Amino acid sequence: MIILKTAHEIEMMKKAGALLGSAFDFIAPTLVPGVSTWQVNKEFEKYVESHGGVMAEKGYEGFPGSICASVNEVLIHGIPSKKVILKEGDIVSLDVVVSKNGYMADACRTYAIGNVSSEAKRVIQCAEEAFWLAFSRVKEGVRIRECSRAISETARKYGCSTLKEYGGHGIGKDMHEEPFVPNYAGEEGYDDYFINPVIHKGLCFCVEPMILAGSDKIRNLADGWGVAAADGRLTAHYENTIAVCDDGTPIVTTVDSNVKGHLTNVER
Repeated sequence: MIILKTAHEIEMMKKAGALLGSAFDFIAPTLVPGVSTWQVNKEFEKYVESHGGVMAEKGYEGFPGSICASVNEVLIHGIPSKKVILKEGDIVSLDVVVSKNGYMADACRTYAIGNVSSEAKRVIQCAEEAFWLAFSRVKEGVRIRECSRAISETARKYGCSTLKEYGGHGIGKDMHEEPFVPNYAGEEGYDDYFINPVIHKGLCFCVEPMILAGSDKIRNLADGWGVAAADGRLTAHYENTIAVCDDGTPIVTTVDSNVKGHLTNVER
């Protein structure tokens, strides 16, 4: 069941999003060679909790971290580790869910560590551009499929692939609500509301392009959480929480210095 939010609930989600955005701004300068993803996890947690937020991923379905920190070919659900040390040329995706006053915001950024390859820049830019094209298509009366189509179009433009097995989702008091938001366009004929719903005011959902530089084939890591590109090539992930307000205007609840869609720590 899709749960539409009131104006008050959207305001609560904006507070969670603002905290999450400020946490990304806080953590970005610390992402340098020699730092472990475990350290990034602890610093993110310390910042959010000191500002009255809750790390919603912490312990979620047994997940051992407070954030997902996925490096290079690992696309999603990377477990923070003292053994994973960021080095020059790496890219790292930080996927974080913050709860404040009982409402959640979810976002992801992929960061460059020092100087990175042209392929790294391409896959990061693809993920960010895919989100913003999808966001531009959010309006009342439009089906979710149009967001998915935007992601597919952008991936093709950059010669990249999208992750088919995972996608975006509704959000509110719970981290994962309906609807599911695929990272690729489904078949044209499917109009079932619960598979391809119409966007209405009050809908709050996450669009999160998950981009692979090469093939869309994936492998699951032995830790039971991480999902990586089967061909070992680079991946990127960019996400924001979107709310459709009373007047039908969509907003991005996650407010940080990257929210206008420029490359995260990478020169164009």
